[in-house]
Amino acid sequence: MDKALYIAMSGAKEMMLAQTTHANNLANVNTTGFKHDFEQARSMQVFAEHPHHPTRAYVMSERPGTNFTQGSLIQTGNALDVAVKGEGWIAVQTADGSEAYTRAGNLHVDVNGQVRTGAGLPVLGNGGLLVVPPSTTVEIGSDGTVSVLAQGDVALAQVDQIKLVNPPVDQLEKQEDGLVHLKDGEAADPDGLVRLHTGFLEGSNVNSVHEMTEILSLTRQYEMQVKMMTNAQELSESSARLLQFS
Repeated sequence: MDKALYIAMSGAKEMMLAQTTHANNLANVNTTGFKHDFEQARSMQVFAEHPHHPTRAYVMSERPGTNFTQGSLIQTGNALDVAVKGEGWIAVQTADGSEAYTRAGNLHVDVNGQVRTGAGLPVLGNGGLLVVPPSTTVEIGSDGTVSVLAQGDVALAQVDQIKLVNPPVDQLEKQEDGLVHLKDGEAADPDGLVRLHTGFLEGSNVNSVHEMTEILSLTRQYEMQVKMMTNAQELSESSARLLQFS
C-alpha cells in the first residue's frame, strides 16, 4: 500500500505544480510581449544513497521551454510603442546590471530622460543606456534609431540606436524574472537585420482557451490522485483488520 500511496502523493503534488505554469500563462494573456511557457510531466525512479533495485517511481512536472512564436500586433499610434518584426529582441538592463531581452516594446521616457520599458527596465542602446535630452520629441525608426526634435529645431538629431539582437533560439532561456537571457550568461551582439513596427505593440502569444482546458484537465488528474490516496488508506486499514483476526 505504501507504494500506491507514494505514487499518488507525488502525483498530486506535481499536478499542483503543473497548474502554476498554466495559471501564470493565463494571468499574462494580456501582457505585452509575453511568451507562453510549456509544461510536461515524466516518470522518475527514486534512487537511494546505496545501490539497489528501485522500487518507487513518481511523476515530475517540469518546464521544458518557452514558445517564442510572435504574438498578434496591436496598433496604438503611440510614437514610443514598438513591436519587433518577426524574430529578434529588445535589449534591456536588469536590476542586477546584467543584460536581458524582451519583446515588450511599450516604451516611455522617465524624468531623467532615460528610455524604459513599461515594466520600468532601462532600454539599452548600442552605446549603453539609452538616454534622450529633456523637452524633446522622440521618434524611433524601423531599425531602432532614436532621433529627437528639440523645440525650435527643424531637423531631427540622432541620439542612439536601440540594441536589437537575434541570437539562436536554442541559446535562449526565460528565467524567473520573466525576461529572456542567453544560457551562457553573456551579452548578444547587435543584429542590424532586426526591424521594428513603430506605433504597434506585440500582444501575448498565450491561447486562453488552451490554458483553461489544461488547468481543468490537471484539476481532474489531481482529484484522481487524491482518490487513489484515499483508496490506499482504506486498503491499508482493511489489511490491518484482517491481521487482527489471524
